[in-house]
Amino acid sequence: MPSENDGVMIVLSSPSGAGKTTLVKMLSEKDNYETSISHTTRQPRPNEVNDKDYYFVNENEFNRLIKNQEFLEYAKVFSNFYGTTRTPVIDKLNKGKNVLFDIDWQGADQIKNKKLDYKLITFFILPPSKEVLFERLSNRDMKDKLIAEERMKQFGRDVLHWINYDYVVINDELKSCYSKISNLINAEIFDGSKDYDLEYIRNHVEKLTS
Repeated sequence: MPSENDGVMIVLSSPSGAGKTTLVKMLSEKDNYETSISHTTRQPRPNEVNDKDYYFVNENEFNRLIKNQEFLEYAKVFSNFYGTTRTPVIDKLNKGKNVLFDIDWQGADQIKNKKLDYKLITFFILPPSKEVLFERLSNRDMKDKLIAEERMKQFGRDVLHWINYDYVVINDELKSCYSKISNLINAEIFDGSKDYDLEYIRNHVEKLTS
């Protein structure tokens, strides 16, 4: 049974290339924070390690987990499946660990709809501009500009889900973005004051989608 000593669920989502994975890794270095490790059917990228970055599985294994209702959330993103199994997350929360989720809007919606008895804080990360996002995507291991362009088309659809999150943070500078997220988490956990300008966020989203 959940108690007041349980950990908090912290979701970070973003369009591809906006920086959520880097931010999750930075947050995971804080005391009492751990990252939920997702299962995925995609191939590992260079320097990714199985059982550390992801659990890399085939579609048959992924479908078995779906059939057994082992996922807290799962979604298909860019032709590959991603999912977070429930038991490891609940175990960490019950031990008082704050659990970080690096997931897209589909997974975030599923976790919210589960209405678990643990505090949930959700963040949507946005780039400072579409030009900066395209540059980030082009500088990845995706040398094919067509792939970056595909991600940009998806960006226009993904950004519309910002309204469903507790907070939207603009990743214009990594350390500043990390500090804003950390401060908002602390304010949520300890009932502190929040430095958050929703009108500024609305105006930024309008610029990104115009």
